[in-house]
Amino acid sequence: MAGVTDAELKTMSQEERVKALGMTSEQLTGKSLYIEFDPEAGENFTYPWAPEVDYNKRTELDTDELTSTEVNNRIRALMAEGYGTIVLKNPRGKHSLGVGILSRLNLIIEGSTGYFGVGLIDGPNVRITGRVGWSCAENMMAGTVVIEKNAGSTFGAALRGGDLVCMGSVGSRTGIDMKGGSIIVGGDTGALSGFMMQRGRMVFCGNAGKNLGDSMYDGTIYVGGDIQSCGVDAVEAELTELDRAWLTRKLTQYGLMPDKGVDHFTKIVAGKQLWNYDNLEPHEKKIIL
Repeated sequence: MAGVTDAELKTMSQEERVKALGMTSEQLTGKSLYIEFDPEAGENFTYPWAPEVDYNKRTELDTDELTSTEVNNRIRALMAEGYGTIVLKNPRGKHSLGVGILSRLNLIIEGSTGYFGVGLIDGPNVRITGRVGWSCAENMMAGTVVIEKNAGSTFGAALRGGDLVCMGSVGSRTGIDMKGGSIIVGGDTGALSGFMMQRGRMVFCGNAGKNLGDSMYDGTIYVGGDIQSCGVDAVEAELTELDRAWLTRKLTQYGLMPDKGVDHFTKIVAGKQLWNYDNLEPHEKKIIL
């Protein structure tokens, strides 16, 4: 860049460097989606094929001798019969259980599941009493999912809405490409959690691994323990009263409220220095990274 040498840029602070590179010339605020709801059109808030279910109508399904496909087909058949509470017994770590449920349902899985459990869901309330494998609740759009033990990597990948809760610890890349909703973890998380996060909130009551929030575009991450390191363009921000109120409400709701409250949480947000990344020259990109 004319008038500023690479050596001078390296000695500048982050804010001075951004201004010197001309990255603040365009203020990007993202796109806002405004939706007006008609209170008389409540029937349009559900899928036209969604069955009418009764939460008080309960049944159990022994999945021991069934394949994942057979279990998922059986869930849909039971919902068509009006069952609103379905208990899956003996899941034995089967993969892809409970995927693609696009309506109200109280689903209880008594045991542990494998990869890609309860993905692509929009509306059900799910409780899993055991552990879950990789990519639990991937592309979840609405509802709640509560895991009583630990979870694998890419927990809540591309999450779009709802609450995804793990009472224990989770693996690496939690909330990768997250687009909305909330991920709440009672324990620790691994490396690269929040990578390329776009919107939503993540809460880790324990510690966070390396490169937290790397290349995040927007959203908020709260960490109650230690952070091994933050990734590119992830910076610490002030914990406001609104943050404290939201953390208190959510952690109390799921029984994860620390005895010492929420004042000790560290708030991580996007530094927004990469918002104009494509407009930089190659040598300028190296300096920012």
